[in-house]
Amino acid sequence: MAKFQYQAKGLDGKTVIGDIEAGSQQEAVVRLRAQKLTPVRVASSAPKNQGMSAMFSGRVSSKDLQIFTRQFATLINAGIPVVDSLKILSEGLRPGLLKEASAQVKTSIEGGRRLADSMAQSPRVFDKLYCNMIQAGEEAGILDGILLRLASYMEKSEKLKGQVKGALTYPVVIICVAILVITGILVFIIPKFMEFFASSGQKPPMLTQMVVNLSHSLVSRWYVYVGLAVGVPFLLSRYVKTEEGREAFDRAIFKAPVFGEVVQKSSIARMTRTLGTLLTSGVGLIEAIDIAAKTSGNVVVEQALMRCKDSVIQGRTFATPLAKEKAFPEMVVQMISIGEQSGTMDAMLGKIADFYEDEVEASVKAMTSLLEPLLMVVLGGIIAVLVVAMYLPIFNMAGAIQ
Repeated sequence: MAKFQYQAKGLDGKTVIGDIEAGSQQEAVVRLRAQKLTPVRVASSAPKNQGMSAMFSGRVSSKDLQIFTRQFATLINAGIPVVDSLKILSEGLRPGLLKEASAQVKTSIEGGRRLADSMAQSPRVFDKLYCNMIQAGEEAGILDGILLRLASYMEKSEKLKGQVKGALTYPVVIICVAILVITGILVFIIPKFMEFFASSGQKPPMLTQMVVNLSHSLVSRWYVYVGLAVGVPFLLSRYVKTEEGREAFDRAIFKAPVFGEVVQKSSIARMTRTLGTLLTSGVGLIEAIDIAAKTSGNVVVEQALMRCKDSVIQGRTFATPLAKEKAFPEMVVQMISIGEQSGTMDAMLGKIADFYEDEVEASVKAMTSLLEPLLMVVLGGIIAVLVVAMYLPIFNMAGAIQ
């Protein structure tokens, strides 16, 4: 809920100025009229520097939120009231979005709201999964246990994310370094050979001429290559941020020959971990599927889960529509089906998540060990072609002299 500043007139005709919290400006007007006030002006009371703050604050890092959650759980478990716990935590945090959000949550609770509702007012810090689990913890009276479960979930989720990022980062770094090395050869070393070729008076071989032409083009039209190197990634990143682009990118990487398997396993591990954590915390199946879909990190898995959600709403079991989706292996479907029949689906989902997290780690190691020699062979081959192209005229000259 947002805060609005208002100017209104009472029944006695006097002007009243103050603040009111509401979901929208229209709701604020309705609330004022319910208090027998006639609104004259209603405007958002967001601070002037909020836009600038939001621009630079971005989102809270997972590590900071994880530490905050674990400390919050420790304080609640020690018997310290929620308001006092939030005060202690906000005072110990460094200036930033998390500190502001925790102070706002404390103020909102003091105003009579529940913890989950107060956290929902800061969606950039506390997402839907976080708020739903807090709500379940409040209703069940096990807030400290839910907070510990949330912290554990974030730790495992961050570890999984780090493994996938590491798998994708390694080849990208190697390729970027190789491009810089090859560019350096073409820009600084090849021109020296060109001077030697020109003085010899002989026509260079075709391979040498191609390399020379590439070097000349790179030196004389460097601005075109720099523009492409900067512009193409920028345009691609902008395209991926659109709904259509994100869907196309996720589908492409999901089917990629090398990375696809890692992405699929990591998405399933993340989905099952989220779903299992929510169900264990007391969140309903339909709400849990909705949250797990939106936090899966891949459009393919998200759309598949949303189709399953629609089927569950119609009264079917979760495993039945899941079996029709190609994104989920048969083993996952069978274990979920067994969990539904035995009433232990949350435990089964946790076991699936553990299995696929181990699979992701093994796949990342296997992929890294495969990519390392493959990249070395490809890049070594490119440099070898450049070297041979430069020495071919020298070999021809030596043959002519003999």
